[in-house]
Amino acid sequence: MRERHEIRLWAVLFWIAVWQLASMRLDSDILLVSPFRVLCRLGELALTAAFWRAACFTLSRIASGFFLAAASGVLLAAVASRYSRIRELLAPVMLAARSVPVASFIILALIWFSSENLSVLISFLMVLPVIYVNVLGGIRCVDRQLLEMAQVFRVPKIRVVRYIYVPQVMPYFYTACSVSLGMCWKAGVAAEVIGMPKGSVGERLQQAKVYLDTPDLFAWTLVIVTASLFFEKIVLLLVDKIARACSAMRAGR
Repeated sequence: MRERHEIRLWAVLFWIAVWQLASMRLDSDILLVSPFRVLCRLGELALTAAFWRAACFTLSRIASGFFLAAASGVLLAAVASRYSRIRELLAPVMLAARSVPVASFIILALIWFSSENLSVLISFLMVLPVIYVNVLGGIRCVDRQLLEMAQVFRVPKIRVVRYIYVPQVMPYFYTACSVSLGMCWKAGVAAEVIGMPKGSVGERLQQAKVYLDTPDLFAWTLVIVTASLFFEKIVLLLVDKIARACSAMRAGR
C-alpha cells in the first residue's frame, strides 16, 4: 500500500547549494538568508523554552483537528453509505468545505470563535471532506458478492465490518490521510498567521514578517516543515500497520 517517494541526499544538497549561492549573490539577510545562518538561528531558538512551547502549541492543535476530522469523516461516511438521505444532506456541506477558500473560512471563524483554537477548526474543515469522500467511495466499492455470501451464511455484522469492510476500505483511508496531512498543516499554520493566537508558531511567523527578521522567518518555516513531515510519517506508519493487520485478518493468518 505504501508508496515510496524517496528524497535523495544529492538532490537536497544541490538545492541547498543553489540556496547558498543565491544568498551570496544577493548579499542581504533581509532578502535571502543563508542556510548556515538559518541553522544557527534555529539552534539559538531551540535553546529557549518559548520555542518548544510554540512548537507543541501548534502541533497539538493541528493534530487535534486532523484526528477529529478523520474520526468524524469515517463515521459520517459509514452513516451516509447506509442512508441515502444523509448522503444527499451532506453533499452540499462537503462541496462547500472543498470549494470555499481557506482564507474565507479563517476570517469567518475569527468572527465566531477565539483565535486560540482556530487552527483546530480550520484543520478539521480541510481534512473532513477528503476523509469523508474517500472512505464513502471505499465503502461503496466493497465486493457485493462477499456481502451477499455473508448474508447467506448469516455472518454477524461485526464480523462483516471487521473482515470485509475494514480491509477493503483501508486503502482509500490511507490515500485520504496521505492527501490531507499536508493540507491540514498548511491551512492550520495559515490560520495561526492570520489569527495570531498567543504562543503559536503562526504568531512567530507574523512577528518575523513585521520586523523583517528573515532568519527567524526561515527558521520557523523549517520547524513547520520538519513537524509536518514527522507527523505525516507517524500517522501514515500507524495507518499502514492497521492496514497490514486488517489484511492479515482477511487472509486468516
